[in-house]
Amino acid sequence: MIVVTGATGNVGQELVRILAAAGEQVTAVSRRPAEVPEGARHHQADLAEPQGLRPALEGADALFLIVAGDNPQGILDRARAAGIGRVVLLSSQGVGTRPEVYRHPAEFEAAVRRSGLEWTVLRSGGLNSNAFAWAETIRMRRTAMAPFGDVGLPTVDPADVAEVAAAVLREPGHGGRTYELTGPVLTTPRERVEAIGAALGEPVRFVEQSREEARAQMLGFMPEPVVEGTLGILGAPLPAELVPSPAVERILGRPARPFTDWAARFAPAFR
Repeated sequence: MIVVTGATGNVGQELVRILAAAGEQVTAVSRRPAEVPEGARHHQADLAEPQGLRPALEGADALFLIVAGDNPQGILDRARAAGIGRVVLLSSQGVGTRPEVYRHPAEFEAAVRRSGLEWTVLRSGGLNSNAFAWAETIRMRRTAMAPFGDVGLPTVDPADVAEVAAAVLREPGHGGRTYELTGPVLTTPRERVEAIGAALGEPVRFVEQSREEARAQMLGFMPEPVVEGTLGILGAPLPAELVPSPAVERILGRPARPFTDWAARFAPAFR
């Protein structure tokens, strides 16, 4: 059995679907109630309270872990006690490029590596699903706002991250490895908005925010150090953050999906 935490997220929900469709026994863990596909069961728990995970972990072989809560060691101790042998952590590319900012996922990575379990770390770049932040203004005014409109990054499809996670959870040969997951090409915010407009069949206007405007907006839901790190990546990416990773293609045997594919699949969210 495979336990998937963060099972209502953009990656976790797709991972549960993939594993269940492949015939795996899956326990989907989330803080909120959730519907799960046939072949999966749901367990409601908060990763900030690892003791609540015990019923989900019993009888499992592998764990997909997201960065949540502040006690990764407690989660991993319970996983080991339950007989789990393999853990796959969904972390962030920023741990490798900006460790001074991405300390929280770095703590999870360190805990996973010293857990005594077979481990694999997936460092995801920015997710295409971050474009959902534009959904309301696109639906209401066919407008999207973002800073640094012409700075490109190789954002990644959450479905690709989920497929890689499924492969790593089910196949041998990935233990002790860290994979960076990105999309196949650089795209700018302006280009991503254009792609959403193309998927809708009508233009969407792009409005470029100043750094200060974006910072004020982001402080409403992100801690200040993370806001500064995120703005750094968006506005002045480091060389390592500009290089599309080959990991998706190497693991899945096909190219990573472009943003246009994501926009076409999720166009209804912007109508």
